[in-house]
Amino acid sequence: MDPSPKPFEKLPADAELGLPVPFGCGTGEPGTPPSARELDKRRVTQCALSRVCGVCGAGLGRPIAFLGSRTEVDRNAFHFPPSHVECAERLLSVYAVVDLPVLGQPTPVDEWVLATTAGFEFVRPGKEDDDRRPTFQPNSLLDTRTFSPTA
Repeated sequence: MDPSPKPFEKLPADAELGLPVPFGCGTGEPGTPPSARELDKRRVTQCALSRVCGVCGAGLGRPIAFLGSRTEVDRNAFHFPPSHVECAERLLSVYAVVDLPVLGQPTPVDEWVLATTAGFEFVRPGKEDDDRRPTFQPNSLLDTRTFSPTA
C-alpha cells in the first residue's frame, strides 16, 4: 500500500504542469516524475476496493464525488476514482483551466462535471470492451455541477 493520506497542499507536483498530482494518478514508474496525465491502475483499484479518495488517499464517507466529462456523466461511468467532495472541488479549482488531457481523460475536457452520489459499483472491463480502463458507476446521482475555464 502507498503512504497516504496526504493533505492537498502536500500532494506531489506534476513535473510538466506544476499542479498537484492526485493519489489516483500516482507518481508513475519508479524514477519517473509525478504526472497527472494518466491514472495509476494499481491506485485506481486501491481506491475502489479500500474506499479511499482518489485525490488525498483518505477513507471515504458520504456523499462521494466523481469528476469527469459530460460524456462520462451521460454514460454513468467515470474513470477518475471517487473522492471527497471537498477534495474534488479543490482539484477542479486548479485543473478546470488545463487544456491538456489530464486525470485519466483521453482528450482535453472543455467542461468538467462534479457528480455526487451515495454509492458506486467498480466495473472492470470485459474482453470485448474497446475501452480497457475500469469505470466507477454511481448507483444514483444526487447532484451535478459543471466547471469550465470561463465559469
